[in-house]
Amino acid sequence: MSFVFAVVTAIALAGSAAATEPEPNCTVPDSLIATDVALTRAAAEIKDRHRLDITVVGSGSSALSGPDGARFAYPAQLEQALKERLPGNEIKVTAHVEPRLTTADMASGLPRILAEDKPALVIWQAGTVDALRGVEPDDFHTSLDHGLNAIATAQAEAILMNMQFSPRTENMLSVTPYADVMHWVTEQRSILLFDRLAIMHFWSDEGTFDLYSTTNGYAMARKVHECLGRALATQIINAAHLDAGTPTNVESNK
Repeated sequence: MSFVFAVVTAIALAGSAAATEPEPNCTVPDSLIATDVALTRAAAEIKDRHRLDITVVGSGSSALSGPDGARFAYPAQLEQALKERLPGNEIKVTAHVEPRLTTADMASGLPRILAEDKPALVIWQAGTVDALRGVEPDDFHTSLDHGLNAIATAQAEAILMNMQFSPRTENMLSVTPYADVMHWVTEQRSILLFDRLAIMHFWSDEGTFDLYSTTNGYAMARKVHECLGRALATQIINAAHLDAGTPTNVESNK
């Protein structure tokens, strides 16, 4: 097994046998879900059309393996969470997920995707493959700019999502330079960052998920994706001011 494949496997939380675990309380502190940039286009779509079209673009860590993987991965979980919390509105989340794509690869494909989907909001997960391949952070930054320019040209809003936290690979793979670039880009462009890295680090520290384990496997991966989808829904709802009465903290309800 190659090093790259081993790291991708670990980061994706893939596995076969699942231990029976109590349902996690995947609360996320307010400080880890940025809502300081208003999603005005998303808010207008819900207000005027009672509809919200979201496109998710990502690499392998945005997917789950197996024939039912797409149904349990965070894009589908996001759609479900938004439908539950925004009843009476049509919510569509379209996922474009392909393993081993760099940010440059994804940026080059964005104009076609945007033309086909015509989303109000794009969630762009990036950075993992770039870190694996040792892409220069400056080149990573340039690719992010190209993709975000395409999103702006299509008059869609953007949320950048950074990489997953994996304690089993953090000593082998340095993701900090890429995470730092994403923080800087979102601040400079006044767009939202979904800080998946910090959120999963918090869950690991709190014992919500045992991300060190190699035996929890697919069941835990599904639960992590469910919790990520619900956290994303909270960020969107709060940043678009769609549901002021809903608490920011996110909990699994299954």
